[in-house]
Amino acid sequence: MMPEPVVLDAMGGDHGPAETVPGAVRAWREHGVPVILVGQAGVLRRELARAGAAGEIDVAHAADVVPMGERGVGALSRTGSSLAVGLDLVRQGAGGSFVSAGSTGAVVAGAVGRLGMAPPVLRPGLAVALPSVRGGATVLIDAGATADPAPEMLLQFALLGASYAQLVLGVADPSVGLLSIGSEPGKGNRLTRRAEELLRWMPFRFHGNVEGHDVLAGTVDVIVTDGFTGNVVLKNVEGSVRATLALVARCGIAAPEDLREVARRYDPETHGGAALLGLDGTVVVAHGSSGAATIARACVVARDLAEGEVVARVREHLTVKPVP
Repeated sequence: MMPEPVVLDAMGGDHGPAETVPGAVRAWREHGVPVILVGQAGVLRRELARAGAAGEIDVAHAADVVPMGERGVGALSRTGSSLAVGLDLVRQGAGGSFVSAGSTGAVVAGAVGRLGMAPPVLRPGLAVALPSVRGGATVLIDAGATADPAPEMLLQFALLGASYAQLVLGVADPSVGLLSIGSEPGKGNRLTRRAEELLRWMPFRFHGNVEGHDVLAGTVDVIVTDGFTGNVVLKNVEGSVRATLALVARCGIAAPEDLREVARRYDPETHGGAALLGLDGTVVVAHGSSGAATIARACVVARDLAEGEVVARVREHLTVKPVP
């Protein structure tokens, strides 16, 4: 049976159709992922012809484009944009999932407004699986969807992240850590101190506070933080790997295979994108600078999440003990 198509915001991202269209073609040809390209039809068909794939990928016309710098509220008013039209296709059942490399704030606002939240979730969280030095991966949530959450939202992010670790990464009994400035109880600002109190009541194993050096160490299976901090952490990880390779190259040394493998594991092209959890629908947010390979990978991730019914299964896990 043919899987449900992935709806791709072909106008989103720093490079737009020049990379999203070849990415869709690669997703279809190399991975068997059917894609619906959403955007200015004339532009998309020209790019398909340039890629030697005229008529191979379905196109849905959307006249408007949400600029990369657009804030969430502004994106909601652009009802004819590729973002809005694409999300509507998913809501109407024409596609099983949605992918965009556009502005994260715009994607989050659009997805919340058009797909809605899965009760009782208050705000969505971006989940990224970062490889750990011990093998396996650590789920970082939130990686940029909700910059100023309430403590109760961090509790929900923990539940979402732990459910994701169970269902997608196969971790039977995930441990959860709260990112703070010290591992001792009571460390951090008002947000983290209250969140720490709440997290002790959740049905998953709460490790306690973790620090920045634990992000890649494999100390816990899930690290919970606010979207502002999480996005800084994610980009710091990506930038540190690139900087290390650049420094090695400046020294005139060929990077050893082990170092190149580390760079590959932390490259956004490898993991494709972040799952926007807590919505009543499957949404994957790709890196704004995504090239064709990253877009293709994001489409594969979205297809797999939809086929695994992760949204419905995560919703079943959203049960928490009463909080005093």
